[in-house]
Amino acid sequence: MSSKGVLLKEFKRFVSKQAFCLKKFGLDLALRNGRPYIVLNGFSVRKEERAREIACKDKIKEGVVCVFSNVEGCNSFRIKYGEGGPYLKNARRKCLCLYFYIMDSVFGLIHIRIQTWFPFTVQICMNGHEYLERQLCNAKIGYTKEGNCFTEIEDFKKAQELSDDFHSLCWPEILSGLAEKVNPLLKGLLSGMKYYWVTEQAEYATDVVFGNLDDFEGLYEKFLNYAIQRFGSKDILTFLDKCCDGRFKGDQFNICRRRMPGARVRHWVKHNWIKMYNKKGRVVRIETVINHPYDFKIRRNGIRKGEKVYDWFPMSKWVNNLHRYAEISRTANGRYLDGLAAQEDSGPSTEDMKNLSASVEENGRRYGAFNPAKEDDVLLMAEIMRAEYLIRGFRNADIREVLFGKASNKKQRQRQATKVSRMFKKLHVRKMIAKIPHSHRWRVTDKGSRIMGTVLDWYNPLGKVA
Repeated sequence: MSSKGVLLKEFKRFVSKQAFCLKKFGLDLALRNGRPYIVLNGFSVRKEERAREIACKDKIKEGVVCVFSNVEGCNSFRIKYGEGGPYLKNARRKCLCLYFYIMDSVFGLIHIRIQTWFPFTVQICMNGHEYLERQLCNAKIGYTKEGNCFTEIEDFKKAQELSDDFHSLCWPEILSGLAEKVNPLLKGLLSGMKYYWVTEQAEYATDVVFGNLDDFEGLYEKFLNYAIQRFGSKDILTFLDKCCDGRFKGDQFNICRRRMPGARVRHWVKHNWIKMYNKKGRVVRIETVINHPYDFKIRRNGIRKGEKVYDWFPMSKWVNNLHRYAEISRTANGRYLDGLAAQEDSGPSTEDMKNLSASVEENGRRYGAFNPAKEDDVLLMAEIMRAEYLIRGFRNADIREVLFGKASNKKQRQRQATKVSRMFKKLHVRKMIAKIPHSHRWRVTDKGSRIMGTVLDWYNPLGKVA
């Protein structure tokens, strides 16, 4: 305002003039392209569904689909009078917001929302599935897409490579180009200025497509039960790369909701979450949603103890960090799937169970049996089968404290460690656990996962199974 010679007391008149220019531009853009300009009243209309209906009806393959206008709340400024005034102050207010729905040749259907009051905040929403669909068409790879889900793809490996390119695009340049399409002030009043782009919300989905529908129907219900009954707070925190100790300050909770045509389970950690749900009766989707990236870290330049260093620092919302968003989410989804993998479709054989409940001899030494109905044995298996150990394995000390509590002295701790070592040996000779090379950690084998998973389904030690 100062650069234009506008006094603060003329703020309302000045910004109203700019708001009128934006409104007129939106209406002219719709008329120029022969597209509808629709005035909404409230939030009852599902804008994206309405826009898709219009695009389908008018067979829009590229270009403007429609423009919606709606009065909504926004972050802006108000002029305040008083001592030392007048002055501008941040304020929450209502203004007209324009939604430009555009069918883009690269990203498919996107919408660009701009508030017509200063500072003309722009929000752009796009879907990676739309982007992948166009990449598959360009690569001439056959696919079947139902809604927001691919149920068949000729070459899944190539499709994954195309999808992985999404987060590596030059986003500041792409988003600035889209903003110029809806904000004419960037070439006038705001000439020379640029938007600072952030990722307000990122959803990263991993889809597991089942070829056999019968397999899917039988397994998905087991996945739901397993996720709710077995995944505790420690497990979910581990999936999202958090430590469940005194350093974590926040809430973690889970919820399962059934809806037509399926069911969904969601695990919250503060403002971020992982959810699992089914799509089109044959796809299991694991999705990590990041709203608050500051809970995660990224390697970047920063200042520590007064010195500039390149190290791990909290991650900001800057859009160029999108590759790190993808890395964190992909890892979280993979860990979640690894945790679900303990839920086997087929149970252990009769021979496996006989081997578990009978003593075993190796190198002339006899090792005792396990009793699947004995609480101590089941508690041991429940602890070993924690999802957090699927990722990094478990140590003697991890299991010892759960089974016996914290030792009061060194001698007692050694006795407890010896007992746990004997338990590990009994599992090891049955090939239910294996040593992780060059470490003091153990991991559960596929055989062990199958047997212990079934035992835990049969016997719940008084609710102690996590």
